[in-house]
Amino acid sequence: MKTVQQFLAAALSLLILTSCGAKSKNQTSDDGVVITAAGATFPLPYYNLAFKTYQQNAANDVTYGGVGSGGGIRSLKDKVVDFGGTDAYLSDKELANMPGAVLHIPTCMGAVVLAYNLAGVDQLNLNAIALEGIYQGTITSWDDPQIAALNPSVTLPKLAITPVYRSDGSGTTYVFSDYMSKASTVWAANKGTGKSLKWDFGVAAKGNPGVAGIIKQTPGAIGYIGSEYAFAVKIPSASLQNPKGEFVAATTATISAAANGAHAADSRQMITNSPAEGAYPISCFTWIILYKEQAYASREKNQAVQTLSLLKWMLSAEAQALTTKVHYAPLPTNVIEVATKNLDTVSFNGETL
Repeated sequence: MKTVQQFLAAALSLLILTSCGAKSKNQTSDDGVVITAAGATFPLPYYNLAFKTYQQNAANDVTYGGVGSGGGIRSLKDKVVDFGGTDAYLSDKELANMPGAVLHIPTCMGAVVLAYNLAGVDQLNLNAIALEGIYQGTITSWDDPQIAALNPSVTLPKLAITPVYRSDGSGTTYVFSDYMSKASTVWAANKGTGKSLKWDFGVAAKGNPGVAGIIKQTPGAIGYIGSEYAFAVKIPSASLQNPKGEFVAATTATISAAANGAHAADSRQMITNSPAEGAYPISCFTWIILYKEQAYASREKNQAVQTLSLLKWMLSAEAQALTTKVHYAPLPTNVIEVATKNLDTVSFNGETL
């Protein structure tokens, strides 16, 4: 299993390839084209595996820079990538400010977990009220009565809590804060939902790997990260109370349970705080975003064709089967059907590809 440092190295090497690759973005050869993308770090372990698998059977190279959801959106807006990655779908206002119509294609399901560093505490229950207190500085020690009440069979240490949060524009922050805003009226009023928030307490870190690294190194730390990063650095994560009152850990089954129900035709939908039984409450989709009209920035048609081919493969049974290998969850069939229909509308100079 890769360490956080290896994830960081992989992301950096991909960024170098993106900036200085031997082939230009539109260059084609006997070996195919270079597909360039950037964005969310939340799905990076899955994307690393999926793109590597794709390249074994296709002539195209894929480079993906893990620069955060905000960076992925900016890169697409600046028309310097073939697609972006984001854990927060674009709002109507953000869509209106993009230079062209943007499609959202979900690629997998995942979870944001509250990873923590408490020696001897392997099982921890938390709820939104406790998390609100931790991140707003009103709960400062692990033996606080509010946390103790949620964990009657656990001996909690008298140890200062160090909350860790994202310093960069982050879809992971958006997902976490979306859950918190739904589950806590105080959070909704004081902090709200966003890719970047104003933090008054705690320690900042860049990217999911950065947050995971600080938690791993800091006794008493807690922070929100993609579940795969907690697994990669072997740090435990809390079971969270869902609307049914259940304390649920993030697993493939509990993440999938959060997707039960109807789905939006444009795939822009948050599934945090799902009312479904057995659902982990900070489950989410992550999206690839691309322009519906692919004729931009002097792109050649084959570049668009190959980009579309990759994205359709990401919805295939082969690609979806890879999700569980790195602790994500596959998309439900009805979500794949909606996403496929949206990809079928992609065009080049007005002609559907």
